[in-house]
Amino acid sequence: MSALPRRRWLLAVGSLAVGALAIAGCTSNTPEPSTPTDAGDSTDGGGLIGGNDEPGDTVTIGFSAPAADHGWMGAITKAALAEADSFSDVELVQAEATNDVNLQISQIEQFINDGVDAIVLLPFDGAALTEVALEAMRAGIVVVNVDREFDDPNAARATILGDNYGMGVSAGRYICERLAGKADAKVAEIAGIDSLPLTQDRSQGFADALGECGIEVANRVAADFTVQGGETAAANLLQAAPQLDAIWNHDDDQGVGVLAAIEAAGRDEFFMVGGAGSANVMRSIQADDTVLEATVIYPSTQAADGIRLARLLVQDKALSDLVEVEVPRKIQLYAPVVTKDNVEQYLPTAFES
Repeated sequence: MSALPRRRWLLAVGSLAVGALAIAGCTSNTPEPSTPTDAGDSTDGGGLIGGNDEPGDTVTIGFSAPAADHGWMGAITKAALAEADSFSDVELVQAEATNDVNLQISQIEQFINDGVDAIVLLPFDGAALTEVALEAMRAGIVVVNVDREFDDPNAARATILGDNYGMGVSAGRYICERLAGKADAKVAEIAGIDSLPLTQDRSQGFADALGECGIEVANRVAADFTVQGGETAAANLLQAAPQLDAIWNHDDDQGVGVLAAIEAAGRDEFFMVGGAGSANVMRSIQADDTVLEATVIYPSTQAADGIRLARLLVQDKALSDLVEVEVPRKIQLYAPVVTKDNVEQYLPTAFES
């Protein structure tokens, strides 16, 4: 058990405002003695399933993530901090958010030297952070890898991922359903940074799903995950495509610029699907006041889930909804489509663009 002070800030400048985050709890595999209220409450051992949220041995978790220069990344960090604060037995040691690979490596080395119990790490570059993560694992520290995978699976005890390919599939299938029977439909795509594997995965999933209903992407441009980049890319797309039926925009942050370009062009003959799941996009979907009618979630709760898993792993607990008595090696979160019909379910965990 570490004697590090609760929520000590390593290399941090200033502080982050931590909002409340509602995340469903897990239950333990360990039965606790209890008097059943009826036959349906009892277990074979005569007790009830105990709660993993009940305080246990103190767990010191080191947390490191890239700089919050994007709404989704900011939400990742805020959710992780809020989740750590929700447990009285978690001491979080947060490193300064950075896009400097060498600095992030030194932060993990500091966590190792300090003897933390676990490290939750969203690496700026998964390949570059692999070796130091392996070093932490060899030192007996539980490593939970978030979002960007290491080159070596042995560098983490557990990995939490979004589903980039699945985002494209979800967006494509939604558009197929909306355009059912329209064989000559014109569908456009506004991607993120084309050189990134995540963008390539999203585009591949989108193309594969559209292929299921016989539609191909008619017009495609790439932006850079920024508002300005989204506006420029969308303006170019609209000039090149005088008639469209649907647009999928990979990222809701750049979508702010995309919508600005659409409004400036006075175009409304198509509908648009967003990506990632920002709060402002969801509010727009609720209001039904733009061409945007859906978005596909890329969860910003991944690091918060990582905090939960790190705590369970150090305390030798598991996920009671599984028969397996160990925490899984890899968990990939689903990419659901959010529409006006279900937006209230997803808005509480959405991020602000």
